Amino acid sequence: MRCSNGLGLKIMATLINYFILIRPKQWLKNVLVFAGIIFGCKFFEIESLINVMLGFISFSLVSSGLYVVNDVIDKEKDSLHPVKNKRPIASGKIKPLSAIPVSLILLIAGVYLSYSINLNFFYCIIIYFIIMISYSFYLKNIAILDALIISAGFVIRAVSGAYIVRVEISPWLLICTFLLALLIAFGKRRNEITVLGDSADSHRKNLKDYSVQILDYYIAITASCSVIAYSLYCISDRTEKAFHTDKLIFTIPFVIYGIFRYLYLLFFKKIGGEPELLLFRDKSLLLDVILWSGTSILIIYKYSLRS
Repeated sequence: MRCSNGLGLKIMATLINYFILIRPKQWLKNVLVFAGIIFGCKFFEIESLINVMLGFISFSLVSSGLYVVNDVIDKEKDSLHPVKNKRPIASGKIKPLSAIPVSLILLIAGVYLSYSINLNFFYCIIIYFIIMISYSFYLKNIAILDALIISAGFVIRAVSGAYIVRVEISPWLLICTFLLALLIAFGKRRNEITVLGDSADSHRKNLKDYSVQILDYYIAITASCSVIAYSLYCISDRTEKAFHTDKLIFTIPFVIYGIFRYLYLLFFKKIGGEPELLLFRDKSLLLDVILWSGTSILIIYKYSLRS
């Protein structure tokens, strides 16, 4: 009986390690595929909603497969990081040779699912895969370009969601997505330098080309541009015509607060290394996002459905 219990616990521990390996907590990033169905006023169309949910699953599978590849490549560097050294591959709990088949299964399943949704979404997934695999092998070592690549990944998510439901997304909204992702990317780099100190470049080669001062400039610029871009989106004629209202300006304070709150957490609380967890760690930021989302949806659908 003891052997049976011991084997069961070992299997359970292995399954948990593989679950951690695919980083489900980072699937939160993929909710951007819902931008098209929300801002395209198709959220209450059942078929469209099902397709977007499948698109979310597809993106999550592909991104998880890429995370595994990245962990295999960065095994030695991650072992030097105070947080990443606990990852299954960096800690030795899962061998790289055992992880690669998992990555292939996830990637194949995600790409196949994207093809079954529609061709344009499939193209977005392929472009995302090419960009991110290039990032994992080489582009992440080039300062500034690494942050731009990460931001482009978020824009692809938003565009792919629009392709699923065949709607257009305002260029201003895509610019906002890009700038906000760029802000978070630079914030993450700043946190890495702060946490790792003099050993930062041994973990990530391009960190030697960054400094806290220059990143503070980048962060200030992208934060300002994010607020301006979102404000211009809210007051643009295209937005007013699309939603038959100019009331989206009332969502601007939520965006301003959210960005300021993020900067407060980054600079004073030293939180920013895992931006995908910020919403769950900070109740104020989570409440702000919920209020922004609820207010935006209420305004968009109240006036759009009435017209």
